[in-house]
Amino acid sequence: MIRAVVFDIGETLVRDGRYWGSWADWLGEPRHTVSALVGAVVAQGRDNADALRLIRPGIDVEAEYAAREAAGRGEALDETDLYPDVRPALSALYRAGVRVVIAGNQTTRVGDLLRDLDLPADLIATSGDWGCAKPDPEFFARVLAASGTLSYETVYVGDHPVNDVFPAAAAGLRTAHLRRGPWGQLWADDPDVVATADWSINGLEELVEIVTTE
Repeated sequence: MIRAVVFDIGETLVRDGRYWGSWADWLGEPRHTVSALVGAVVAQGRDNADALRLIRPGIDVEAEYAAREAAGRGEALDETDLYPDVRPALSALYRAGVRVVIAGNQTTRVGDLLRDLDLPADLIATSGDWGCAKPDPEFFARVLAASGTLSYETVYVGDHPVNDVFPAAAAGLRTAHLRRGPWGQLWADDPDVVATADWSINGLEELVEIVTTE
């Protein structure tokens, strides 16, 4: 029986377009250029921020992030950034008595913005809140503590094999790989992903059906 579902954030619940678009605007580059470079580093298995380092070699990403915040051009997130199936799926799980947790690699600022959206979730936390990030096993230990359930009763849902599927499975959680966004689409049919994930899904409606009938 599945008693808790834990959701990744970026490209699972929230589109990343605004995030990368704002970086493009800050650096004075066309949005298409930044998107293309993000795709390139993703395909190479590199850190997302390497796209920014390609544009501006030697950039201090954390310092630039702080400068953006200070200039009033920092991270923003609202209802329009959510994928359309997010609120209905979370609501259905919540009504079914399943514990709903949102936990991903994001800043404390994003955590605050998500909490302001009043999503149907028991807990929303980010790597910035916890001081540890995926794929660190400590992050998934925190996930289990937040879920309040046993590992085999808990499903972690995400799009990224290295950050989501593989480490969650290694921690004993059940996993659902979501075919969404550049990471989810690129590795959807990867043999290791297919073999590791308990389920491969195209949308969160499929997840609701799985969880409520399991």
